[in-house]
Order: sequence, then C-alpha cells, then structure tokens
Amino acid sequence: MNVGIVIVSHSSKVAEGAADMVRQMVGDQLSVAYAGGDESGGLGTSVARIMAAIDAAWSDAGVAILVDLGGAETNSEMAMEMLPPERQGKVVICNAPIVEGAVIAATEASGGSSLEKVQAVAEELSAQ
Repeated sequence: MNVGIVIVSHSSKVAEGAADMVRQMVGDQLSVAYAGGDESGGLGTSVARIMAAIDAAWSDAGVAILVDLGGAETNSEMAMEMLPPERQGKVVICNAPIVEGAVIAATEASGGSSLEKVQAVAEELSAQ
C-alpha cells in the first residue's frame, strides 16, 4: 500500500497538469488526485474540493499534499481538520515546490516508503 498524493493549486489547469505529469512519470500504481480553482471555476482553492481529492487519493499509508500558495496551504489545513479523527494523523502538507515536490514525493511513495519519508524527501527540495 502506497502513500497517496494530492496536488492543490489556485489554478485547476496547474493542478491537473501537475497530476498528469506525476502519473506519466510514476505510473498508475499510485493514487494521485488534485484540487484546483474555486467553486466558480476561477482562481482560488476550495476546502470541499481538497477534501474530495484527499478521499480520491486515500490510502491507509497516508496522503501527502503539495500546495502552490499560502491560501492553498490554509485551505488544505482546514480540510485536514475536517477529516474523521482516524484519518487526521495520516495526512501531511509537504513544504516543497508543487511540481518537483509532487514528482519526488510520488516517486518515493511508489517505492513503498512511509508517509514521513515521502514528506522528508519532498521537503529536501526546499532546503536546497
């Protein structure tokens, strides 16, 4: 069972494109979902869409979320707080560039690494 990946962007096209890139590079053995844009289809993020993406990518191994801007992180945190208690500790936000971080996180997850390891490897990008 592999960690799932969720990509959250203010742009639905950026989120979809990053998810597509991950799938093409890593394959379909990994659950990858995305949430982009606000409820009206404009720029922004939606807690409900993020929650749906977490559900779509759900794995008992956990879910790693990658975000593009501050509002995406804030709404992802709110979505995490609204999860059932048994899921709350199994979702993390990776402080990493959205595209590169998603590819690195997905590559690590596809090898069966733990949620903590997936997050650490993705976040190494920010330290450079």
